[in-house]
Amino acid sequence: MKKIIFASVCFFVFAAVCPARGKSDKLEELPENTEPGELPVSSENEGFEIPPEEKGKHQEPMTPLYTFKSPEGNPVRLQESWGYVMQSRSNEYNRSIPLTDVCFFAAEINCYGELVGVPKRSSLDIGKARSHLVIVCESKSLTHFVLSQKYDVRMKIIKQIVKAADAYDGVQIDFELVPARDKKAFISFLADLRYMLGKEKWFSVCVPARFKLLQEDVYPYSQIATYCDRIFVMAYDEHWSNGVPGPVASAEFCKKIVNYAKQAIPEKKLIIGLPFYGRTWANETTAGAWYYSGANRIMTEHKVTEVKYEDGIPAFKYTTEVEVTGYINDAYSVVNLARIYENAGIKKMGFWRIGQEDPSVWDWFKVRGFPNN
Repeated sequence: MKKIIFASVCFFVFAAVCPARGKSDKLEELPENTEPGELPVSSENEGFEIPPEEKGKHQEPMTPLYTFKSPEGNPVRLQESWGYVMQSRSNEYNRSIPLTDVCFFAAEINCYGELVGVPKRSSLDIGKARSHLVIVCESKSLTHFVLSQKYDVRMKIIKQIVKAADAYDGVQIDFELVPARDKKAFISFLADLRYMLGKEKWFSVCVPARFKLLQEDVYPYSQIATYCDRIFVMAYDEHWSNGVPGPVASAEFCKKIVNYAKQAIPEKKLIIGLPFYGRTWANETTAGAWYYSGANRIMTEHKVTEVKYEDGIPAFKYTTEVEVTGYINDAYSVVNLARIYENAGIKKMGFWRIGQEDPSVWDWFKVRGFPNN
C-alpha cells in the first residue's frame, strides 16, 4: 500500500506517524493526578485531528477494498489463557473474553527507585479470572541499580512490590533490559521476591524469545523456572520497526522458539505468548532535523517553489509519495501460530495485548472453565 505524505517544514520535516505498539512499546504517560480507575477512554483514531472544515459533517464509514482469510478447522483448546490489559486502555477489556489470567499492565519503577503507577485491582471486573500485577523497569541503568545487592533500592522495591500485590492473585516481573553482567543479580532478585511473596501468591516472569541458551544469557530459562510458577515466553518481535520489514512472528520463528522452550521450561510452567499487533515500514523517512544544506537539497529535489516566513522563520511544504509495507495479525494468522504450539503440546498461551486483536479470534479458542466459549 502507498501513502501520500504532506509535510510542513521549518528546517525540519514534520510527519504524523501512527506507530504500532508492540511489547517493547509499553507504558503510556497518564495525565497528571489521574487515578487508574478514572482513565480517559481512547479510540483507534487517537492522534488524528479532524480538520476544522470537516468537523460537524457526516462522516461516511470507509469500506475496505481488501479481504482477510478466515481460519478453518477446529478451535484451539487451552488450559490457561493469559492476556494483558493496559490500565490506560481498560475499556478494551470485557468479561466475555475467555481469559483465565488477566495481567494488569503495569506498575513501573521510576528514576528514584520507587514503584509507581500501580493499577487499581478494582478498576476491572474480571470475574473468576486470576489477577496479576505486572512490574516493569524501562531503563537498563535503573534495572542495574534495582537488581544490585550493593544498593538499598533493591530491598525497598521488593517490599513495595509485595505490598502492591496484596490486592492481586499474583505478580509478574517483566524486566526486558537486564544488563549483560547482571545475570546473577537478576536470578537472586527473583529468588528473594519469590520468598517475600510467599507461596499463596502466583509468581510469573516474562522472558524474550530464544532459539537456544546464549553465551552469558541473562535470561536462562531453566534457572528462572526454579523460582516462579509460570514463565511467559514473548514469542514475537521477530522484526522491529527500525529493521527490515517482516512478520512480528513467522511460523518458522515460532517453531524454533517452542522447540527450545519445551526443552528448558517444565510443561506446567510454560506459557507461549502470541502477538495481536502488527508493524509498518516506509521506504522513505520524511521526519528529521536538517542541516541548512540538507534542507535546501530536499527542497530542490522536491521542486519547492515557495518559502513562507512564519514569525520570521522560513517554512515550506512539498508532497511526496511513500511506499509503506505492513505485516499485521488477524484471526487467521494468530490461530495458525496457536496451532503450531498446540501441535507441540502447549496448553497455556498468552496474548499481547487485549484491544489489539481481530475480534473474531476469540471464536477460535476454547478455554477450560469457559463453558459458553
